[in-house]
Amino acid sequence: MSLRYSILASGSTGNALYVESDEHSFLVDAGFSGKQMEALFQQIDRDPSKLSGIFVTHEHSDHIKGVGILARKYHLPVYANEKTWQAMDNLVGVIPTEQKFVFGMETVKSFGSVDIESFGVSHDAAEPMFYTFHHSDKKLVLITDTGYVSDRMKGIISNADVYVFESNHDVQMLRMGRYPWNIKRRILSDLGHVSNEDAALAMSEVIGDRTKRVYLAHLSQDNNMKDLARMSVSQTLEGCGVIVGEQIGLYDTDPKTPTILTAV
Repeated sequence: MSLRYSILASGSTGNALYVESDEHSFLVDAGFSGKQMEALFQQIDRDPSKLSGIFVTHEHSDHIKGVGILARKYHLPVYANEKTWQAMDNLVGVIPTEQKFVFGMETVKSFGSVDIESFGVSHDAAEPMFYTFHHSDKKLVLITDTGYVSDRMKGIISNADVYVFESNHDVQMLRMGRYPWNIKRRILSDLGHVSNEDAALAMSEVIGDRTKRVYLAHLSQDNNMKDLARMSVSQTLEGCGVIVGEQIGLYDTDPKTPTILTAV
């Protein structure tokens, strides 16, 4: 038995993560239209109607655009904490009450042999939280959309087999770029997004003996590039004593193309 995953898409235009066991399958966020989400599922040869549930991290549109559409079309359960439900209720359209479930902050829900653990992050949303998947001594962590990674977060996510980790921007590109200063300030704040270097520093403190893969996620299309993110993270990690290519593999995500379905 194994846990398998595909980052269906990740970036400033939309985000979605697919995770499955032999018994259940899960979608974390659906930041695209219904048609786009279905096309992403087709690319990994999976059927969204078979999902055990959609798990929402927070109410920003690049995470919830397709949540209501998929939930209504395929009669899927949707999980989010109470404040996120309140914030997104008018944004996702009507979802039948029997399909709406509250998943509290820093709690665990079990689906057969899979335990899904929620944890809070620091972002300018109602009550943003992300998820760790546990299955047969395997651990997959999704952590994006956070202005910094606290010691509490590090304790929860430490020594995972696989990380899908935010590496949002290059600070210099952001400072010199076209965004107005109020947007730049928001991104750079503790309620914004982590930079390549800050992401790598956090990674260096949580990567453990069993960590094999780190995916760089939620890259800004205006303030980052895949090659730059990979180089910056690699250099910072190696400066902290983590050898990329030997100890861990560093992988890209894409705003339009899913990663290959892979076992944890």
